[in-house]
Amino acid sequence: MKLTKKTTVSLIAAGILLSANAQAGVEGNIGVASNYIWRGVTQTQDQAAISGGLDYSNDSGFYLGTWASNVDFGADATDAGYELDLYGGYGGEVGGFGYDVGYILYAYPSLDDSNFSEVYLNTGIAGFALGVSYQVDADSTDENYLYLSLGYDIDLGNDWGLSLYGGSYDTGADDSDYTHYGVSFSKGDFGLALDDNDLDDSDPRVTVSWSKTF
Repeated sequence: MKLTKKTTVSLIAAGILLSANAQAGVEGNIGVASNYIWRGVTQTQDQAAISGGLDYSNDSGFYLGTWASNVDFGADATDAGYELDLYGGYGGEVGGFGYDVGYILYAYPSLDDSNFSEVYLNTGIAGFALGVSYQVDADSTDENYLYLSLGYDIDLGNDWGLSLYGGSYDTGADDSDYTHYGVSFSKGDFGLALDDNDLDDSDPRVTVSWSKTF
């Protein structure tokens, strides 16, 4: 679940940092994973997830997109459903420095009082990525939080990649703040990730995944 729901928190795969060199047009994506981990916390009770999305971008740097996945936030059947993300923003690059600013709505049409939205700024240079997200609205709370993320990507050659990443929540309440961290390997369309966080009773989780863009 997300930070604003029940007692803990809910891909993207992380902030949404679109390539500044993307060509204009529509692009789709599908994926399957052994677990849906979002900001270090499972969104599917450690069960498999199927996801898909659609993105539009143009040469000016503006983009719009949507992405959906199954979710399960508890033992009760009423806690299961699906997540639908809607987002838009602007990205570009100046002298090797990439930036992306936008808005994202996390919607849960089959769950009550679960929707929330954020504004975000993601930046990147020389393999490093730094992001900040701020909650601007939520059905379940009047409180706002700040989320900071940091990552580093390494091209290992022969279609292999390594990513190191982490993030931290500042909710204004000590019992809700937490930090997460992880490492992932990729080979073509396949991925293997190890994630952990400092929440009570949390263990490291290994996720295998496959995704395809078309």
